[in-house]
Amino acid sequence: MRQQDFLTKEKKKELEKELEYLKSDKRKEIIDRLAFAKSLGDLSENAEYHDAKEEQGKNEARITQIESILKSAVTITKKNDGFIDLGSTVFLLKKGAKDICEYQIVGNEESDFSLGKISFESPLGAALMGKKQGDKITVSSPKGETIYNIKDVK
Repeated sequence: MRQQDFLTKEKKKELEKELEYLKSDKRKEIIDRLAFAKSLGDLSENAEYHDAKEEQGKNEARITQIESILKSAVTITKKNDGFIDLGSTVFLLKKGAKDICEYQIVGNEESDFSLGKISFESPLGAALMGKKQGDKITVSSPKGETIYNIKDVK
């Protein structure tokens, strides 16, 4: 059974747009490449044909993956009750740091640390769930324990 996916409204729209592109423009592009490669003759040693077939397989796999995610995903609706939950944006001050960090708590499909989107199942995300502004949390990692002060929750 598939693990439950959680998506923000923005990520859901992004996946729907990607799915539409993959099913229309990308499929047509690959079909055109395959037709051209076939016109070159012998397929057994035709690198263009094999590349296009490989790309076709990857495209169809991604289509299946997105369809599965969209079928089972729960769209996150942010609660504004002051407690951290899926969809919350959290402002943290790491002990010993001067700058406040901003993170959005999201589902696994959407998490991207470089964009400030952390999974609710990550060590930091899990420690934040259910907390509120003013709380302190301790997150354990291979490097040791890190203490954060929750400055704000949106």
